[in-house]
Amino acid sequence: MAEKAEVVFVDGVRTPFGRAGEKGMYWNTRADDLVVKAMIGLLERNPGLPKDRIDDVAIAATTQTGDQGLTLGRTAALLAGLPKSVPGYAIDRMCAGAMTAVTNIAGGIAFGAYDIGIAGGVEHMGRHPMGFGADPNPRFLAEKLVSGEALNMGNTAERIHDRFPQLTKERSDRYAMRSQQKAAAAYENGKLQPDLISVATRNDDGWGLATRDEALRPETTMEGLAALKTPFRPHGRVTAGNSSGLNDGATASIIASADAAQEFGLPVKMRMVSFAFAGVEPEIMGIGPVPSSEKALRKAGLTIDDIGLFELNEAFAVQVLSLLDHFGIDDEDPRVNQWGGAIAFGHPLASSGVRLMIQLAAQFQEHPEVRYGLTAMCVGLGQGGSVIWENPNYKGAK
Repeated sequence: MAEKAEVVFVDGVRTPFGRAGEKGMYWNTRADDLVVKAMIGLLERNPGLPKDRIDDVAIAATTQTGDQGLTLGRTAALLAGLPKSVPGYAIDRMCAGAMTAVTNIAGGIAFGAYDIGIAGGVEHMGRHPMGFGADPNPRFLAEKLVSGEALNMGNTAERIHDRFPQLTKERSDRYAMRSQQKAAAAYENGKLQPDLISVATRNDDGWGLATRDEALRPETTMEGLAALKTPFRPHGRVTAGNSSGLNDGATASIIASADAAQEFGLPVKMRMVSFAFAGVEPEIMGIGPVPSSEKALRKAGLTIDDIGLFELNEAFAVQVLSLLDHFGIDDEDPRVNQWGGAIAFGHPLASSGVRLMIQLAAQFQEHPEVRYGLTAMCVGLGQGGSVIWENPNYKGAK
């Protein structure tokens, strides 16, 4: 058996993320067109990649109906102008869809079945709300396999607050406010724009162009956050302000073997070290990244102290704080989500995993003193996903 191939993250892009619903900028834009736009932008940025050498296209969506149905990876490949010889498929691991697309393609590369693949995700939560049209098996509740609250992500976040009293609403609100501030600063300093693919939009006023995320709230204050309603329970701690919103958007990335990247002169922005997924009680799904990160670290032979940059998906502030507390990391640690997170940008479910990778790759370029980074996220129905990456620009600690 040949030695496994080294897997690299060549490049990644995303659309700006929109607000879900009739007032959102993508209300009249198809979901598949969003991911096709991201793929075309990605391919245009990497003209040295022969399209007929792409071995597979994995595109994730959580609600695979309508314009998110019909084996998205294949339909998106055809719509993006890839040769008909390039196959594709769809993935659903709820919030970790795009992350799973990346790890699936990576597994094929490591095994030697693929040289290059495209991995990404899309979610149009305006057209396809989470769980819409699903028919959960009645045994889930009748046999008490899961609590009814497990199917409502806001309730699962409240349960993390219950389990860990030190994770107060004030801490969640402060974390959320900082996320908004960091995202605004990142936009101001031009950190995010290089990896955004503009999208033409259409509404009642005519045509427009989406060039930045729609849900940003840089004016957020602690006083404003304290006054928000707690929709999941009376006197709760989870609000719209300390959670990610409902969003539309798409991501796409090129994953390759190191040999293929060298053959075609493609950039190497990150090297994959390890990945892991783990399951937890569905009722507290937000703690999922804790065991998945521990597993990924163990597989890599690393400890949390080896991680110099973290990109953690902010489904809920309390969920990120539970991971930071577990690993003894301060709420304000500068290694964590340097440019803000999903509370500010939005979280179009299945697309978000690649957004984390895009931001980590850009930060790696700025931080040659950092060798390893972690992308991690919680996943609906009680799961977590983590990928550890190595910085190809590493020059040794300062």
